[in-house]
Amino acid sequence: MRRWRGALVAALLLQSAPAPAETPAKTPPPPLTNSRYDEDYRYLLDPAAGSGAFWERFKAIPLTPGGTVSLSTGLEARLRGEAVRNSGWGQDEPRNDAYGLWRLLPYADLRAGSALRVFGQLIMAGSAGKLGPEGAPDVDRTDLLQGFADLSVPLGDAQGTLRAGRQMLAYGSERLISLRYGANVPRAFDAVTGIVQSGPWRVDGFLGRPVRAAPDLFDDRRDGGRSAWGLYATHGAGSGWGTGLDAYYIGYGNRAASFEGGQGREERHTLGTRLFGKADGWDWNWEAMLQTGQIDGETIAAWSVASDTGHRWESVPLRPRLGLKANIASGDRDPGDGRLGTFNPLFPRAKYFGELTPVGPLNLMNLHPSVDLALSDEFSLSASAIAYWRMSLEDGVYDLSGNLLRSGAGSRSRYIGTQGELVLSYAAGRTVEGLLSYSLFQPGSFLQDTGPAKTIHFVGMEAVFKF
Repeated sequence: MRRWRGALVAALLLQSAPAPAETPAKTPPPPLTNSRYDEDYRYLLDPAAGSGAFWERFKAIPLTPGGTVSLSTGLEARLRGEAVRNSGWGQDEPRNDAYGLWRLLPYADLRAGSALRVFGQLIMAGSAGKLGPEGAPDVDRTDLLQGFADLSVPLGDAQGTLRAGRQMLAYGSERLISLRYGANVPRAFDAVTGIVQSGPWRVDGFLGRPVRAAPDLFDDRRDGGRSAWGLYATHGAGSGWGTGLDAYYIGYGNRAASFEGGQGREERHTLGTRLFGKADGWDWNWEAMLQTGQIDGETIAAWSVASDTGHRWESVPLRPRLGLKANIASGDRDPGDGRLGTFNPLFPRAKYFGELTPVGPLNLMNLHPSVDLALSDEFSLSASAIAYWRMSLEDGVYDLSGNLLRSGAGSRSRYIGTQGELVLSYAAGRTVEGLLSYSLFQPGSFLQDTGPAKTIHFVGMEAVFKF
């Protein structure tokens, strides 16, 4: 009887004892970004919020009691090797080259409460063993990549931010305004930006000039010949609509523009919209752009549509994703009709069509099927093929910067060529990434008709450390 009585008392005591406190969930760190200024680490001002990762000691360092003023620092270090054979299908000098590229991107982010902020980032970038001339976008020995100040204020239920200074800008799929992150020297603007955030909506207004990178110490200057301004509104994909939506206007000025169908002072206006999202294994990113304006008294009437659609099978081994991209960018139909029809991608992203991108999205049509495989948690493999054609037979082929590579006058052929690419990617946690790629571009009948037409071979390898 005493034994049962003791057991009953023990059971009652266990039931009345307070349950052990649950460990609060750790705040996840913000995702690493290429621009770095969208990362906010002030949650680490709470000592209990950290996970013990090595990089946390460099973030949200309190400079005043309570951490009202705090400093976050970070770094990106990238090493890259490239080898090319038959550059420019054999027309470039040097035709064959192999070299290394390196860059360091340290930054500091000083925040004073929720209203004031100063952000700065340096770039140190160079090359080794390159036979061709050194210069942007490969070399910028030491310079200010970003340096701006923010003033943030509440606007009713919205939040407004005024940003002024040197800053990297990127919008949407970066088809028109991009960081040029894949190049060794990214692109920055000396600009004023206004940002209003309200729920799923964000609206940016900007006015600025691109920075012209130069190879020596602190000699980067704004490009006085080009300017950009615009409004960009975006509604997030994960906020009840089922798809994300962008709508934008971008203005562009160039005092010395040059296309096969027209040269001179250019003022161009772009209206565009983009739909993007993911659902049931599908993903989509579709964009349409219209351009108007003037170049040396001629009217501009250009357009482009771009799509990227894919499906991933999550329950299948290797989680394959099949994708198809398609792009059309208008070209000039008649150089003598007083109207320029060549689409201008303005400030496009580097590696626009892949690790190898010898042609740009001007007077172009392409189809780009691809397959992506998840080999493990760290490794992935992608394979793609791209076929290129001229949109207009009266216009030529351009590079990514808009420079005319081959005039359209020398051939009536539409087919430019076909590109193939394999990319093996590696990612370990937040801080280490790498890739190994092989690309080739087999020239088609247009290139064969208009100049050297050798197959381009390109190998790239890259290692990135970032925190």
